[in-house]
Amino acid sequence: MCTYATITTSLAGSAKGPESAWFKVTDGTVYFDHPVHNMAADHTLNIDFTNPEKGPGAVELTAASARELAAAIDAALASAPAALTV
Repeated sequence: MCTYATITTSLAGSAKGPESAWFKVTDGTVYFDHPVHNMAADHTLNIDFTNPEKGPGAVELTAASARELAAAIDAALASAPAALTV
């Protein structure tokens, strides 16, 4: 079942886009829906990384992989000195 819930946020970072070219990321969109390319799953957590001037970059993750990625992000941030993660 699609939730049609779409969460958007401002981001500061970089992503690889078409032809492995890096671009500045300014926006992120997260939603749980049917995948476009990951046909191994009926639904995926989709994350679009965008910069209106440069175009998109995106990932499609299974729910389990998305949770593992979120835990890995939290663990990596927790391992760094607090002054560096402000």
